[in-house]
Amino acid sequence: MSESSLAEMLRARGLRLTPQRQLVLQAVLDLGHASPEQVHTAVREVAAGVNITTIYRTLELLERLGLVTHTHLSHGSPTYHAAGEHQHVHLVCRECGAIDEIDPGLLRPLADELAVQRGFRVDIGHVSLFGVCVRCENGDDK
Repeated sequence: MSESSLAEMLRARGLRLTPQRQLVLQAVLDLGHASPEQVHTAVREVAAGVNITTIYRTLELLERLGLVTHTHLSHGSPTYHAAGEHQHVHLVCRECGAIDEIDPGLLRPLADELAVQRGFRVDIGHVSLFGVCVRCENGDDK
């Protein structure tokens, strides 16, 4: 997203484009999947005075604007990534922490069945499956 597009989107909501907002969005785009703490570290390399509270508030704003989305890949902080990315399911290795992505179509039959049987609509973009990756299963170096 260009700086002018972001500025227009914020102005339409009565907000302005601050350097912090721009830096947080750029950090998420650059990092791919990142926790607020990782975004904070990246932003502080450019603007040392930005605190973690600003990072959390900005990530929440960017998510409300539809620019980023989050998922929970562990018991800790959520992980953010650009909303414009293709929707995907996360595979998280409990042994080495590796994160892989699969096409959400693999879960579509389950999601459809839950909708029919339970009236429950799965938000596939927030799904994370935990297990052991093939490298750890085979005892390969991590």
